[in-house]
Amino acid sequence: MSPHKEDALPPALPPSESLSEKSEKTTRLKTPKKPTQRRSPTKAHRQHDLSTPLRERAPQTVSLKTARGRTTAQQRWLIRQLNDPYVHAAHQQGWRSRAAFKLIELDDRFHFIRNGIKAVDLGAAPGSWTQVLLQRGAKRVVGIDLLPVKPLLGADILEGDFTDPDMPEHLKALLGRKADLVLSDMAPNTTGHASTDHLRIIALAEEAFFFARDILAEGGGFIAKVFQGGAEKTLLTALKQNFTHVRHAKPPASRKNSSEIYVIATGFRSPQEG
Repeated sequence: MSPHKEDALPPALPPSESLSEKSEKTTRLKTPKKPTQRRSPTKAHRQHDLSTPLRERAPQTVSLKTARGRTTAQQRWLIRQLNDPYVHAAHQQGWRSRAAFKLIELDDRFHFIRNGIKAVDLGAAPGSWTQVLLQRGAKRVVGIDLLPVKPLLGADILEGDFTDPDMPEHLKALLGRKADLVLSDMAPNTTGHASTDHLRIIALAEEAFFFARDILAEGGGFIAKVFQGGAEKTLLTALKQNFTHVRHAKPPASRKNSSEIYVIATGFRSPQEG
């Protein structure tokens, strides 16, 4: 399973592709005013300041002039990606997808990524959450996906199904012990029917939770994406029986029109001790 396709970075446009940028016309003054001294931007100013959500910044509007054989839906997706400030920031900062900012924002708020932890990233493709885990101090990370994922220095990437009965023991062998953190940004392909899509992602999150129960160490954490719609209450109830703290949040990087939220469960208690 891989993260929802809406988070993927848009492909590079071919040289022949033409873009138009909308901007206000400016009038050149015949007699310029006395120039004022400007400060050179500091390093801090040149970098993206995540304290202000990127989606609140005025985007530079980009539109496509030619369809080049794309369907209407494909054109809408590409235009949205080209005008998404998180997509631009992901390109500039080296993240493999805009989804990296969701994890960064969640961790800034709940502080579940600690130095030296061992973590499992379910549905790792294209690898942005694994990147964040490593950048924030995880000692060992194993990423799993049905799709191939380009190698990442410091991580073990497995191409396979996390629901395979042998997978928990295989992962514990790779990590050397049980995991401190299990994360899932997985989402099934959407059907366009809200109720059906909601039930499908809840079922996937429940599978991830059952997997996490088998592999988490005492006190560990579980982070997963779900869609709001009512059925998530059953999952939250089950989580509260196995974790000390269960919260949910919608990070600023989540699109405004998306019903996705993330559950953050910490302080795992194994069933035999629960």
